[in-house]
Amino acid sequence: MTSLTRDGRGAAATRGGAQEWTVASVGEWLRSPVAPYYLVLVSATVLTGLGLVMVLSASSVGSYATSGSSYTVFLDQLLYASLGIGLAVVASRLPVSWWKKLAWPAIFVALLLQALVFTSLGVGEFQGNNNWISIGGRTIQPSEFGKIALVVFGAAVLATKRRVIHRIGHATVPLVFPFGIVLVGLVLQGHDLGTAMIMLAILVGMLWAAGLPAKWFLGVGAVAVAGVAFLAAGSANRMQRIQVWIGGICDNPHAATGCFQKVHAEWALADGGWWGLGLGESREKWGLLPEPHNDFILAIIGEELGLGGTVAVLALFAVLAYACYRIVSQAEDTFVRLAASGVMIWLLTQAMLNIGSVIGMLPIIGVPLPLVSSGGSALVAALIGVGLLLSLARAVPGARERLSPRTSRLSRTLAALPTRRTTVAGTRGTRKRSGSTHSATKPGSSRRTAPPPTSRAARGRRGASPARSRGPQGRTGRRGR
Repeated sequence: MTSLTRDGRGAAATRGGAQEWTVASVGEWLRSPVAPYYLVLVSATVLTGLGLVMVLSASSVGSYATSGSSYTVFLDQLLYASLGIGLAVVASRLPVSWWKKLAWPAIFVALLLQALVFTSLGVGEFQGNNNWISIGGRTIQPSEFGKIALVVFGAAVLATKRRVIHRIGHATVPLVFPFGIVLVGLVLQGHDLGTAMIMLAILVGMLWAAGLPAKWFLGVGAVAVAGVAFLAAGSANRMQRIQVWIGGICDNPHAATGCFQKVHAEWALADGGWWGLGLGESREKWGLLPEPHNDFILAIIGEELGLGGTVAVLALFAVLAYACYRIVSQAEDTFVRLAASGVMIWLLTQAMLNIGSVIGMLPIIGVPLPLVSSGGSALVAALIGVGLLLSLARAVPGARERLSPRTSRLSRTLAALPTRRTTVAGTRGTRKRSGSTHSATKPGSSRRTAPPPTSRAARGRRGASPARSRGPQGRTGRRGR
């Protein structure tokens, strides 16, 4: 009995020690400089993969009804995901110096593309918005790429003005005036209030991260709230959504206009319960819930995968947010800190607006869930943003050396070369000063050496010249070889 008790205590102690060791190892890894890089990579990869699976499930019925194939929407999403992943790989390999150089071209290209919406390339109004252009038979939403242009441009401008950021004129020109206001104004001209709100959040968040005094944000916040209220009041569709959100008129989804989508999203989440109906078993995607594969894909995730699926999505965005925070807190370059802040604000603000709309905490705003919802432009732009985050994570002190062991070994080798050259140069100087000789032979052949001459005449009799001398004998001569 005593032996069994001792064995049990020993096993318990062993398990306790293993658990403590595991927790300590995880904590140590999270504190390492490479943790943000891998956290961004893993969370974004899982969200993108989950999004592809759920787009296939949520769009299969509607896609079959419109095109005769259950895979039409999914194949388009897969194509855009492949393009976005390729661009993300390229973006992750670009050094920070290149991102700084791309700041000004990016903002001008973003303004040009957004202006094309109001030309013959524009596809016209769709679901109340006019923010798409058609190029080569494909529709593109320029405002999605305007977000990343705004992040890179804002980080570059504010980094150069870090010493005068406390002056409101230097802080807002040219980021807010004229480029930010013009870009947001063009988006609002297309009636896309949700995207404009995300852009404004990027601008305000980056100014905060840059260190603009807090007193200025009181005025900015008041102006922003007043502007959103004015734009909402001027649109019957937006006022209807706000009334549906706070009016309590949706007990019957058919009783009031605008309740149908909100109520069916809540029903989808309720039907999923704790464990879900199973992958592909959604009922709401059978023509009941509008946009099940786009803005309301989280409702389908909750219905098919249950509470665990929705919590997993929230946890993945939390991991992404933590990784961005680590980049911001550890970076020494001001551009890196501000760009990471901008991408974090962009992705998390958009995720919160989408999730709040689906669960009823916010009025329906109409923005996709980053990396998950269907939509080519949104997915490609978000993946480029992830690539930018990976590039910034590589710039964290100590991360590049550990992420690129081959490059590190090459750097160490190149760093050692000047030392060897210095040694050889010093040896050659010793040769000239000593004036001794040895016979020149090929490597690996036998070599007979003569004793060092004791006088210039003796050296002349032996026929040796200082110019042909390969090095003195002795310890220095062996080192010179």
